[in-house]
Amino acid sequence: MFDLSFTKLLVLAVLALVIFGPDQLPKIAAQAGRALRDLRRLADMAKADLKEGLGPEFADFDMNDLDPRNFVRKHLLDDLDADEEPGPSPLSDSPYGAAASALPPGESPPYDAEAT
Repeated sequence: MFDLSFTKLLVLAVLALVIFGPDQLPKIAAQAGRALRDLRRLADMAKADLKEGLGPEFADFDMNDLDPRNFVRKHLLDDLDADEEPGPSPLSDSPYGAAASALPPGESPPYDAEAT
């Protein structure tokens, strides 16, 4: 998500050591860990409350479907994959037969002066 490499993490650790000092750094790291743990617990409680509020109709509801990336992947991209299955061409039922196929690259369509 943040694309942190080993060198970036090392630079961040050195900066934290310089800014906070060696005596304060363990305390700050412990506070950050507690805050992250509390935040995760609050998120889990909110998910549980939401599932409870939705009722039994949505018992099989997956919270990951609310993530926009998963939503797009599931509802839009999966439909595109299903649409790419080979099937009859829409031009195969054309009264013009094979003449109604797509033009090769660089070729212009025929011009009919009476039709315009």
